Amino acid sequence: MASLAGLFRQAGYHVTGSDAGIYPPMSIILAALGIPVMEGFRAENLQPRPDLVVVGNSMSRGNPEIEALLAAGIPYCSMPEALMRFFMRSRRRAVVTGTHGKTTSSALLAWVLQETGGDPGFMIGGAAKNFPYNFHVGSGPWFVTEGDEYDTAFFDKGPKFLHYAPDALLLTAVEFDHVDIYRDLAHVKQAFSELLRRTAPTSPIVASADFPEAQAVVAASGRHAITFGVRSEASWRAESIGDTGDATCFVIVTPDGRHLAARCSAPGAMNVANALGVVALAAALGVPEAAVLDAVARFRGVRRRQEVIGAGRGIVLIDDFAHHPTAVAGTLAALRARYPKRRLWALFEPRSNTTRRRVFQDAFTAAFAAADRVTFAAVHRREQLAANERLSTEEIAAALGACGIGAETCEHVDDICALVAREARAGDVVVMMSNGGFGGLAAKLLSALALDPAP
Repeated sequence: MASLAGLFRQAGYHVTGSDAGIYPPMSIILAALGIPVMEGFRAENLQPRPDLVVVGNSMSRGNPEIEALLAAGIPYCSMPEALMRFFMRSRRRAVVTGTHGKTTSSALLAWVLQETGGDPGFMIGGAAKNFPYNFHVGSGPWFVTEGDEYDTAFFDKGPKFLHYAPDALLLTAVEFDHVDIYRDLAHVKQAFSELLRRTAPTSPIVASADFPEAQAVVAASGRHAITFGVRSEASWRAESIGDTGDATCFVIVTPDGRHLAARCSAPGAMNVANALGVVALAAALGVPEAAVLDAVARFRGVRRRQEVIGAGRGIVLIDDFAHHPTAVAGTLAALRARYPKRRLWALFEPRSNTTRRRVFQDAFTAAFAAADRVTFAAVHRREQLAANERLSTEEIAAALGACGIGAETCEHVDDICALVAREARAGDVVVMMSNGGFGGLAAKLLSALALDPAP
């Protein structure tokens, strides 16, 4: 929503917004753009009367601002409707979708197109370091965005990505997620299959071969897809993955059997996969190969994706968005590759509607077993869930402890900060994982540990 506000502002519209508990980096970006954000939701926020209200999918009936909007008869629409109507309809649309990797892959694709002369428009769900903002109207033929499988709005419960009519589609992964709106994995796959069926027959589809359910979605849609991954049957394959300490090097095996040396700044196989998918899609779009690989090597990543935010006294502090067991496992594996033989301490906030629930209880236990120590924050809004439905961080901590991994739970973020400040030692890599603000823990740890902030 903040990115869409930025697009409207860049296009010359007067924009205001309402939110509760807005946090960096988007709060900083909105302030820099001069877009006022009213704290909380009230009928008065709709004065003076706007020409259009874009309603985010976290809003529901009963919200005072929503009720005032409906009572006043003010025109409104959803975020994907607005994006399509004002910015995408007249452009060629490159959509990046999947359970994991959407933000990094879409940011990288926009960068590749930018660096190869395309001046794409884009809207990305995170702050890409290669761009001033995570949105751009652009003047080129392409517009790049993430195809989110989450629901659209209180008046449209279908997934956002069904609004976008892709001219090129990158499918990064398919797994069960969003248990608050999807019944089971079959329901998730049904949504993705529908997206592929709605993609024009002449539009290239690139899909991960590393996630069996992504391939099942392709098969169910009846569409052909170019594949990528580390599996031998993938059309585009990555081999010989290694970490130099400041970059990940790998070899790309092309569909015609050529071997291309490649590198990316981000750590781990998960980011190699993100890069490989973009390389494969760029090839399908006819972008020059050498220029693509050069752009990939110069891509600096996205904030809050394995992002080093501070260092000092032999300690490295990392901020990450991981909130699904597969993403947690991928992030920890990536950090192991970048920081071998160092103690890896994971701090985790179960915040999303999925991670707050027991559905991934065993999967989280397995994922966090890759850390040397794990500290869990309290389950976000735990009072909304019955005990038998709620993720038990205490049970995970006990299971990890039985395997010899130090683990504990802390009721308050300040308690986590005090614990880390007291017990962190030289050589530690401390990674915070949350899809929210984590109670301001990043700033608190930078201060408590007396670390130098990363530029």
